Amino acid sequence: MNLSTQKQIASKILKCGASRVKVKAGKEVEEALTREDVRNLIRKGHIWKEQKKGTAKFNVKKRVKQKKRGRQKGHGSRKGTYGARKHSKRIWIETVRPLRRLLRELKDSGAMDNQVYRKMYLMIKGGAIRNKKHLLYYLKDHELMKAKSKKEIKAVTKAKKEKARKPAKGKKTEEKKPNAGKKGKNEKARSKKKKGKKGKK
Repeated sequence: MNLSTQKQIASKILKCGASRVKVKAGKEVEEALTREDVRNLIRKGHIWKEQKKGTAKFNVKKRVKQKKRGRQKGHGSRKGTYGARKHSKRIWIETVRPLRRLLRELKDSGAMDNQVYRKMYLMIKGGAIRNKKHLLYYLKDHELMKAKSKKEIKAVTKAKKEKARKPAKGKKTEEKKPNAGKKGKNEKARSKKKKGKKGKK
């Protein structure tokens, strides 16, 4: 049973390739020759188009989920050198910024003086301190930090930040009116013209 003509017509109606058109073999389909006949068969469900086959995203989503948890990131899954996967500058920024932030917090809370702060700042710059844990260990080991709990340090830094945000008491923010008491260029030019006219009279 050759149904190539029916498939060809159906493909034009359904706006897809002939390979995607599926047909239920029967006398009705065989006898269909015009577009209207094929349309009726489509309505009845004797002819239909098959859904396109796409690539499934299930495995990709699964892999992304696993990578977020830190899985599938071993040496066997890596492509590219250490510097290619993450730029060396970005790695440096991500290590230095938290260290400097912690140093500033310790200084603001009064856990260290300026001299120690300056010394530690330069050590961090030189790459001598690996991480925050290492920084705190070094300060305790060399007795450079005054004994203060983490809660106290956080409370002091929080209070300082809030103080910086709030405007000082007694100072009212005055709204400046645009061009108040000042003549614009156009107004000055007009006044000069008027004076000139009066002098001519």
